[in-house]
Amino acid sequence: MSRESTRISLGEMIRRQRQIGELSMRQLSEMVGISNPYLSQIENGLRAPSQHVLRNIASSLGIPVEDLSPDDRHDDEGMARTRAAIKDDPVLSAAQRRALLVVYESMIAARRGTGLPDEESPEGPAAD
Repeated sequence: MSRESTRISLGEMIRRQRQIGELSMRQLSEMVGISNPYLSQIENGLRAPSQHVLRNIASSLGIPVEDLSPDDRHDDEGMARTRAAIKDDPVLSAAQRRALLVVYESMIAARRGTGLPDEESPEGPAAD
């Protein structure tokens, strides 16, 4: 995976987490203490944030920084367990489970560099 595609994946992960949190770009940039244009560049893969900024973004989004740190590992068994955990969570509504699966599949696709959800997955995002 090239360094540029990693930054794009990171930016996509940040954007999706921001959207899930129903935060505007301006709101998140103020929470993190960075400019709106800088956050835009990060989300669009034009700039890579420092570890300090990345930690502040994760903290502001309420997620562990590890969730924003792309790597090249693709643990298919772990991904299957994650999908199963989402599907089996009794606290979530069916619509919430579907939404989480769509976001999860999008993140996996971004890490793989395709930008598209896994078509071959028997447990696609529409499954309950």
